[in-house]
Amino acid sequence: MKGVILAGGKGTRLLPCTRVTNKHLLPIFNMPMIYYPIKTLHELGITDMLVITGIEHMGAMTQILSDPKNGLDLPIEFTFKVQKKAGGIAEALMLAEKFVGSEEVAVILGDNIFEDNFFGTRARFLLDEQDSNGCVFLKEVPDPERFGVAQLSKEGDEIMSIEEKPAKPKSNLAVTGLYFYRPAVFEDIKRQKYSARGELEITDTNSRLVAAGEMIYQVVEGFWSDAGTWESLMIASMWAAGYESEVWQ
Repeated sequence: MKGVILAGGKGTRLLPCTRVTNKHLLPIFNMPMIYYPIKTLHELGITDMLVITGIEHMGAMTQILSDPKNGLDLPIEFTFKVQKKAGGIAEALMLAEKFVGSEEVAVILGDNIFEDNFFGTRARFLLDEQDSNGCVFLKEVPDPERFGVAQLSKEGDEIMSIEEKPAKPKSNLAVTGLYFYRPAVFEDIKRQKYSARGELEITDTNSRLVAAGEMIYQVVEGFWSDAGTWESLMIASMWAAGYESEVWQ
């Protein structure tokens, strides 16, 4: 399994800091934000990772990840690729097609911070190749309308639907920014149409896998944050520093 980290975007919700640096290089406590998704992939046993980011911050990204003196002393081989403009998560993933080749891939958004280790889920996914082409990771949240939301069957054994930022969520299970796919996902994305906001939506990709009965899921039990706002950045930093709070319990 290979790893892909999506670390592009303008980070407009974190202005003015993101005028001069990539959002994913901002600190979560004492480490750059991107170190956390890297460690999540490494705990899956992945040592070959592609980092996709914008051209304006590619120099800083390659510098910090290519120098072992910068605190990330792990046996990881990094490849880097530029996403020239924002076109959605699925469009960014298409840049990884040649890198992934015929292997399975774990895709993680560069602002997603996870406490859990998902090695067991990786093993289940790799062994389940006859039935599943994708796996999403769900987390119970108090504000599901901010996210893609998954509806489970009454038995809880399968996903029935995924809706993007619904006004009336059918559950409180948010789809986090970690996904497992088989290489067939690239052909599926090529058949997608751009959404009204001009993007290839990963929710559309996942919804087609759900409709085909090819999506499995894992509920995230530990801490999770998409550290893309000042509030979530602060909460993630406090968690990383070891503070106890009912905010994330």
